[in-house]
Amino acid sequence: MPIRYSYAELKKITGDFKDKLGDGGYGTVFKGKLRSGKFVAVKLLKESKGNGQDFINEVATIGRIHHVNVVELVGFCVEEKKQALVYNFMTNGSLDKFIFSTNSSLSWQKMFEIAVGVGRGIEYLHNGCAMKILHFDIKPHNILLDENFNPKLSDFGLAKLHSVDDSIISLTAARGTLGYMAPELFYKSLGGISYKADVYSFGMMLMEIVGRRKNLKTFADNSSQIYFPLWIYHQFELGENIELENMTENVNKIVRKMIIVAFWCIQTKPIHRPTMAKVLKMLESEEELLEIPP
Repeated sequence: MPIRYSYAELKKITGDFKDKLGDGGYGTVFKGKLRSGKFVAVKLLKESKGNGQDFINEVATIGRIHHVNVVELVGFCVEEKKQALVYNFMTNGSLDKFIFSTNSSLSWQKMFEIAVGVGRGIEYLHNGCAMKILHFDIKPHNILLDENFNPKLSDFGLAKLHSVDDSIISLTAARGTLGYMAPELFYKSLGGISYKADVYSFGMMLMEIVGRRKNLKTFADNSSQIYFPLWIYHQFELGENIELENMTENVNKIVRKMIIVAFWCIQTKPIHRPTMAKVLKMLESEEELLEIPP
């Protein structure tokens, strides 16, 4: 079980909240250092309307999650209106820095390994815990990288916990981040909301890893390139190879595989998308067997 800290202890750990790492939809993250010398990220949540008990229940669930591709929760604080989560600090920050920067130092092989690691983390949340956990906000910004660039899913602020036999979740408000959100979160007619929403977001993230750019790019060189998945799909339909600078055959194989898997993940109807376990099988299979969805 994660350790409970007082607010005063958190002030001490973070040097009075001096070193800000970033802001998110749920609060602000600060770097801190425990007495042991270990670095942590302290997420100070926005003032909550809910009661402290719900928060403690959620902490208990997240605290039971142990997977190499999920950020470990080491502690929490709940004091009057103040709530905070304490996580292991990830040296290399978030994946978006490496996808969207022009001088990305990560090789295609490494990007592929990161994608597979993220897939394993999501699959674990869906099937590896006593509770099925839906993330609802899979995006490069929420994938943190440790010193060896192993990816770890973070930010379960949106995760709606529910018991395994309850596959269609009713959401009061659409959750998540535009651009990664599954269409059924907006259009009820497409099907119920389930773990397939995370599969969709994973597919959009794969597309961004391949394109090394945001999927929606208003200033693309060519108007047909504005929406990247559509542009790539047309290239594939025309049988054209996606030419990427100085690509070896092996890299070409990896990239093709990521693109095809992404297409399966971003099918409009949730029923047509594979499960996360199937996605991992596809990523780990020999690419020749994979075909592009209709």
